Amino acid sequence: MGYTDQRFNVNLSILFTELPLLERPAAAAAAGFAAVELWWPWIETPTPDQSELDALKKALDDAGTQLVGLNFYAGQLPGPDRGALSVPGEESDRFRANIDVAADFAASVGCKALNALYGNRVDGVAPAAQDELALENLVLAARAADRIGATLLIEALNKPESPRYPLVSAPAAIEVVDRVNAATGLGNAKFLLDLYHLSMNGEDLPEVIEKYTARTGHVQIADNPGRGAPGTGDLDLAGLLDRLKKAGYEGWVGLEYKAGDRPSAESFEWLPRPQRAAN
Repeated sequence: MGYTDQRFNVNLSILFTELPLLERPAAAAAAGFAAVELWWPWIETPTPDQSELDALKKALDDAGTQLVGLNFYAGQLPGPDRGALSVPGEESDRFRANIDVAADFAASVGCKALNALYGNRVDGVAPAAQDELALENLVLAARAADRIGATLLIEALNKPESPRYPLVSAPAAIEVVDRVNAATGLGNAKFLLDLYHLSMNGEDLPEVIEKYTARTGHVQIADNPGRGAPGTGDLDLAGLLDRLKKAGYEGWVGLEYKAGDRPSAESFEWLPRPQRAAN
């Protein structure tokens, strides 16, 4: 078992970042991958010019890579922000402006998963008020995802690296998933299970897999400590992915790790080339 029967994709917002955005799909394809995912690439704007969207679509198409995951606008990410949808004022407005832009772009490239990062707690704003705003915005996002036949993903991050992010455990993220599904009746909100973040929180990973695989829409991995490639830390990622498979998970596994000081293309030696293009 191990890594042999997984469907892997490369996150082009953390790997191949030594290249300009439009060159990354071809680089992933050259490394043997047929599928990729992205954080929202335009951190300065939720509504880029159509020409920029078209250029990214062309880069994906020309490389023969399938986009399988896309974040909604999330503020400065990478950077201090961890999403925008629960942040009152301008950031919430920017998230709303992005919803249909992101969904329409996802539809144009056949992407079926949209990740909505919750956002940090804000000084002077009651957590309950932020949670109420978050639910309003997540309902809008879930409806937009449903319009294009996509899943809305809710992700738990880790407290050491994201101390102001409120969803820092699997149960906390699942609670939001349930709240969104109850509010929309659509059932298309799912958990984004990131083994690196959950391990940083000290969670019991086999227990999380056993409890929540049925409600998981996407998986991401990196080793811990260090957030490097599998084999650079202490996590039994092959064993954990086996558990996911046995629990019924058949979706994508996003490679969301840091290549370190070497070119990204050299960070995949742990995964034999024939296993990279699974589809």
